[in-house]
Amino acid sequence: MSELIKNREYRQKAVKEIIRELHQGKPVEEVKEKFDAIAKDLEPAELSLIEQSLINEGLAIKEVQRLCDVHAAVFRDALEKNPELSVPPGHPVDILVHENRAIDKLIRQEVMPILGELAQAAAETEKAAVLKLAEKLNLLWDVDKHYRRKEDLIFPFLEKYEITGPPKVMWGVDDKIRDLLKEAKSLISHYQPANRQPLVARMEEAIAQIDEMIFKEEKILFPMAVQTLSEDEWYQVLQDSDEIGYCLVEPRRNWKPVRENVTAGKDSLANGYEQGYIKFGTGVLSPQEIELIFSHLPVDITFVDKHGAVKFFSAGKERIFPRARTIIGRKVENCHPPASVHIVEKIVEDFKNGSKDQENFWLELGGKFVYIRYFAVKDETGDFAGVLEVTQDIKPIQAIAGEKRIAD
Repeated sequence: MSELIKNREYRQKAVKEIIRELHQGKPVEEVKEKFDAIAKDLEPAELSLIEQSLINEGLAIKEVQRLCDVHAAVFRDALEKNPELSVPPGHPVDILVHENRAIDKLIRQEVMPILGELAQAAAETEKAAVLKLAEKLNLLWDVDKHYRRKEDLIFPFLEKYEITGPPKVMWGVDDKIRDLLKEAKSLISHYQPANRQPLVARMEEAIAQIDEMIFKEEKILFPMAVQTLSEDEWYQVLQDSDEIGYCLVEPRRNWKPVRENVTAGKDSLANGYEQGYIKFGTGVLSPQEIELIFSHLPVDITFVDKHGAVKFFSAGKERIFPRARTIIGRKVENCHPPASVHIVEKIVEDFKNGSKDQENFWLELGGKFVYIRYFAVKDETGDFAGVLEVTQDIKPIQAIAGEKRIAD
């Protein structure tokens, strides 16, 4: 009998039967003992293949999603015994795991204490707790970029290997988390005392779902994906990640596939210029030259696209307002405190409807006189393409007097 239990085919068949029993309504406690007896060395990829097989046999994805947490409760003990996933520093999975640690830290050390404070707050301190929660909720919304990189960059490769069911199930849970966070943000935006308990309930449910998702990613999805995707495919994931952005922490950027020949010769010439150069209407530059130009400009630049997502900022040596790469992909309204977000939204709306093309602000800050300018960026047909923020310390310019010619 022990030899039979060790047989993978038998084990998979037995686990499938247990999952069917769960979907037929049997309680977790009743099937868990049976599962523990046969699945002590269950591997993450094996579990995903079992779920995929059940979906192929007709089990609805929505039904699997409905009982996703129940599956995790049954499988948790077996999966927790698996060794920690080991990937090189800077690998896309390493970045995702570091983001999970940052998400968990934000929830434990900042969000949950504020929730506890709000739940017990007196009427006179309630609003202050809500404003603090709004700030942390804007940070927590960064999980959207974490989930989007998983959904848009990793899932397509899994589907290429005919692993379609588990990603769809997980995507559905990601969307549930997004919906809960959006509901919480809406309750804060239109806050009144009656919103207190619904707000706390939404946040607590979102936190519970995020916790479960971290477990499912690190114990099921990531190990299965590492086993499945080639190094070249992971490198493609890494190259495309900047477009979406990162969650809460700066990514480590020191990983390349072992097989990649990083010392290969340059591409062949085309039209007198090396391939890889970018041709503009007024010249041709390499990506490195473009980055150097932006980093040497005497102004700080940030570009927000027409959908309200931060797409680029210049990395000068002494930025007036520091930026981190985690801002890339973030909605611009989440980058400002609640007290000023309505002003930002009004500027963007005026730019979109054409009532304004620019807006300027200035303030004294740490011995500098900071001039902040916003410009509506439009394409050749006049359609709105985004917003350009240009920031500069103009105090040295204000002090200029007389003349200084090149000849001098």
